Amino acid sequence: MATSKKISVDQLCVYYEVETKFVYALHDHGLITLAKSKKGYEIDFEHLGDFERFVHLHYELEINMEGLEAITHLLDRVKLLQQEIKQLRKKDIHEA
Repeated sequence: MATSKKISVDQLCVYYEVETKFVYALHDHGLITLAKSKKGYEIDFEHLGDFERFVHLHYELEINMEGLEAITHLLDRVKLLQQEIKQLRKKDIHEA
């Protein structure tokens, strides 16, 4: 079983200069997943890209949590539609 690298919420907040309540709000709204450890809560490195996007959207564009949820939902929907288009194109090529 491979172990993933994680960063604590405290370290994350220091590095990105954000408040811990912002990180926990993202978790409470289901936008990021935090894991409980002996040291406190942590986030997987693989999810840092999503976290950085939320930091930029919230702090630079002043988008609230509900807006972040809506944006995330729409981006997820776009990804699914793009995958569906790709599959349909593959199917169309094989049938031609």
